[in-house]
Amino acid sequence: MAKRSMNIAERALPMRPFSESLPMALLRTREAVMRLFRPGLRKHGVTEQQWRILRALAHSGSLEVTELAKATFLLAPSLSRILPELEKRQLISRRQVDTDLRRYMVSLEPKGLRLIGTHAPYSEEMYAQIERRFGMERISQLLRLLEELESSLEEISREEASHWRKRSSLR
Repeated sequence: MAKRSMNIAERALPMRPFSESLPMALLRTREAVMRLFRPGLRKHGVTEQQWRILRALAHSGSLEVTELAKATFLLAPSLSRILPELEKRQLISRRQVDTDLRRYMVSLEPKGLRLIGTHAPYSEEMYAQIERRFGMERISQLLRLLEELESSLEEISREEASHWRKRSSLR
């Protein structure tokens, strides 16, 4: 049955096979990587999203909420749900920006830094396993290629946005 459906899709749909979908390949790879890291995060009582927030703050220092959302690829509604929990656990703190009381700065607290330090050996062991299996040079190459892909896609996004602005101004 699946073979028949695939043949119909190949004939009827003007697109590459699902197995060659770049978004799906990236998602499959992300899932494979995260399967290694999730047990350690669970052991320390943090979700993937919470971990991204803690890591971003540890590496960037205090961030305004919109900057934090951008750095962690989390939507503002998700952040507004996650931040109070991290604050309640005293892993982060929030304070209003003096010049605009609608905005908040988020900072990593010492307890949050200790949690990162406690989890770091596990995380680094997972990286070491990945490097042993895949190769350090190949990991470096993959990271470079992903950065290049991201940059080139940002260029496409800018070009597309410009194209659509021009088209809408002609109407």
